[in-house]
Amino acid sequence: MRAALTDERTREAWRLTVRHGSYMVGGARIVTRRAWEDRTTARYQRMVRAAEAAGNIDEAKEWEERAHRFREARHRRRMDMLAGMRQAPAAVGAAALTGTGVLTAAGIALAVANKNAADLAIPFEMLIDAVHWAFVIGLIVWGAAPMLGPALGLITLWNVGRRRQAAPKWALPAQQRGDGDPITPSILVVAFRDLGISTLRKAIVDMEDAGASMLSVIRPAGCGVEVDVQLPSGVDTLEIQNKRRKLAENLGRHEHELYITVAPQPRTVRLWIADSGALDEPVPASPLVTDPTLTADYKKGRAPWGLNLRGDTVLVSLYQRHILVTGLSNQGKTASLRALALWLALDITVEFRIGDLKGIGDWAMFDGLATVLIEGPTDDHVMAVTHMVEEVFDEMQRRLLAPKGTEFKPLVCIVDEAQVAYGSGAKGDDGRPYGGQKATSRYFKAVKGIHDQGRAVNVTIWEGTQDPTDQNLPKRSREGNHMRASLVLGTEAQAKMALGDAPVVAGAAPHKLRQGVDKGQLVVAGDAIDMAPGQVSENVRTHFIDDDAAEAITERAKAMRQKVTTLRKLEVVEDVDSLADLEKVTAGEERLRTPEVIHRLKNLNPAFYTDWDGSRLRRLLTDHGEDTNVYQGYPVVHRNRVLRALESREEADAEAR
Repeated sequence: MRAALTDERTREAWRLTVRHGSYMVGGARIVTRRAWEDRTTARYQRMVRAAEAAGNIDEAKEWEERAHRFREARHRRRMDMLAGMRQAPAAVGAAALTGTGVLTAAGIALAVANKNAADLAIPFEMLIDAVHWAFVIGLIVWGAAPMLGPALGLITLWNVGRRRQAAPKWALPAQQRGDGDPITPSILVVAFRDLGISTLRKAIVDMEDAGASMLSVIRPAGCGVEVDVQLPSGVDTLEIQNKRRKLAENLGRHEHELYITVAPQPRTVRLWIADSGALDEPVPASPLVTDPTLTADYKKGRAPWGLNLRGDTVLVSLYQRHILVTGLSNQGKTASLRALALWLALDITVEFRIGDLKGIGDWAMFDGLATVLIEGPTDDHVMAVTHMVEEVFDEMQRRLLAPKGTEFKPLVCIVDEAQVAYGSGAKGDDGRPYGGQKATSRYFKAVKGIHDQGRAVNVTIWEGTQDPTDQNLPKRSREGNHMRASLVLGTEAQAKMALGDAPVVAGAAPHKLRQGVDKGQLVVAGDAIDMAPGQVSENVRTHFIDDDAAEAITERAKAMRQKVTTLRKLEVVEDVDSLADLEKVTAGEERLRTPEVIHRLKNLNPAFYTDWDGSRLRRLLTDHGEDTNVYQGYPVVHRNRVLRALESREEADAEAR
């Protein structure tokens, strides 16, 4: 039974039945409406309401005048009909007398000509025969009329419905089922009316202007149109967003060709409706590929990243911005992130340190351009990338301690496939985990530190990660980014993790993108790109730069710079337990002046403590809930505070295990 019902022949028979039945019903509706409008002022009243809703008073007056003239003409016709009914008996009598006189004259002429008085009756006999044959023909025709009349009527109604395609779109023939009709006010109003929201439907039906006042001007916007729709009282913008698929189908579009956001005005949604098939057209090549003279400026320039849905170029400011790009696997995450780095590579002042935890060569062209390039997915690579990020954090700390006004060259740390680092179970010799989302995670702690203070000294970190969850993208880490971008995702919950709650509530929907089809299309939130007032996200169709083109761009960047030696493997410095060293140098003392403590630490490990000062020593204690103190006007370190800091760290480590 299921096979029979789902067979294409069954479906085609059902479509045929529904289609031709709808032609009949739709044709009857159309003919009835035409007849009603021809006999009443309904058409004029509708045009008056539409003109008033559009604010065109002159046009409304013109239609009102036309309606007045129509009523006058109709009144005259009715009066003439009544007058004709009063004059009908006299006209019939006059016609009968005239006809009798004509027939008599004809009979007399025949009788005189034939010299036969009987010929006087011939004209009357011919009239009687004509009436007889007319009656016979009438009987024949009338016998078929009860069958032919309704049949001809139904055929006429069917033809009217067929010509107007008065059937559901899915039931039309395949060649007539295509989408893409231009968006008009009437189509928009009908689409909202038929959404299945009873409050909205009733409000539209009750409106004097048939819903026209809900709509703003329909504005061309790139490869589509844009319109604001003010909803009636009692209808929530969220209800409309939840009906995106049905609204798109009502408009004759696919779901991905309609984007709904909340406009700045209250109780208003903004629709962007693509021209049918426009979003399936390829994105043009990147200016980085087509313009070999293009250069970059980290502070004042903007990277060409792609096109928005309106077809406008999207330019991204990378100045002092942490970036997160996420999405499902194999949807263009690495290519999107790499496109920004390729543009920035054309600024010779920027230093790159890159960790690629996929390790299949996506970033290999940065060899000789980045000072550090680590590629691979193993725990050893996670450890190396963590050490790289920690070194970036240490560089940030050194910059923060520099004299005020010191200028620093941009340092961009990029970690692709960062979920591998967050999910790693590797641990160091001291038992501290490299991965994880807790405060004890070395990678997470370093990233968090850069997010907190790196921007101020031109140190930024970009992360690319797959399939965001609380485990592979901790909340504190993802919320530290200035720009968050997401490719296609599986669920709305993931979309909120990737972009934040506010953009998704306002209409950002990476989970509505089509996996495998919308590759490279990002939903971007943040202040790195220009948006309209009140807009909190933007859909960006990114330029795709393949490996060969990326290689050519990096060769141009290398030619602009002095030769850079890329470290493929960091020399891992032996971990130093500064708290344990502090406990060691204060042994046997109740308190020590801070300069003396620093002196002893430098003697203990000159290479590690060479740059330490009082503020760095204090930060070591404050990180574990303690602090230095002042005794007799001098800064001092109390040994009991050092011991408490050690105990606090051991308790935290025990909880983490």
